[in-house]
Amino acid sequence: MTLRKVKLELARDADFPEGSGERGYEFYAPLNGDGHLDRDEWHGCADQCTVHRFWLGEGDERGHLIHRGSGWAFHYEDVGADPDEPLFKLDRHTLIPGEYVSIIEHDGIQRTFRVAYVR
Repeated sequence: MTLRKVKLELARDADFPEGSGERGYEFYAPLNGDGHLDRDEWHGCADQCTVHRFWLGEGDERGHLIHRGSGWAFHYEDVGADPDEPLFKLDRHTLIPGEYVSIIEHDGIQRTFRVAYVR
């Protein structure tokens, strides 16, 4: 099993009409051949499925990709607010360049991110 590095960049929205490559996430996850998260593989490597949130003007955050119930989230240990950022229906999305993923961030706002690359 090989972990893949996925980079998400903020997609276009009202605040960033061109999107932003300076705001997003890089994370490691086990993906199957179609670009879907492989939950069975994740169980064997959950400690290696790390996430790095970067946001221009804010401090970086580091945590893990977690699976709870039927959903996926980014989980951070040292966050004063809600430590989890749910990923909207990630179990149904393909993580391939150009696709979009929605994340409910710590501020409660759901933002859309574009898959910039998968390595």
